[in-house]
Amino acid sequence: QVQLVESGGGLVQAGGSLRLSCASSGRTFYGMGWFRQAPGKEREFVAAITWRAGSTTYAEAVKGRFTISKENDKNTVYLQMNSLKPEDTAVYYCAAGWVGSRRSDYSYWGQGTQVTVSS
Repeated sequence: QVQLVESGGGLVQAGGSLRLSCASSGRTFYGMGWFRQAPGKEREFVAAITWRAGSTTYAEAVKGRFTISKENDKNTVYLQMNSLKPEDTAVYYCAAGWVGSRRSDYSYWGQGTQVTVSS
C-alpha cells in the first residue's frame, strides 16, 4: 500500500523560509511533485522531480524561490521554499507517479500540509 506523508508546513512571515518533506512508503515512482491549493482556487502545480535522473521543473510563480530535491535512500522528496510571499499561502500536496504539471500525471497523493505566509 502506497503512502505519502507530508510534513513541515506552518506559519511564517513574508520573506521567510520553510522546508516541506514528503516520505513515500510502498514503492518508488518515476517522479514526484508538489501541488498547492489556496482557498477558492484550483489545485496548481508547483514543482516536480524525476526519481532516477533528478530532473526538475517548476511553475513560473516559484522559479528562483523554491527548490525541489530528493533523498533516495529515504524515499523522501523535499520542497525548500524561500522568500515566501502571502500569495504562497495554500495547502501543499505531495504527489507521486509520472512527472508533469497536470494532476492526472500523478496516481498517489498525500494528505496535504498547510503553509500560511503572513504579511
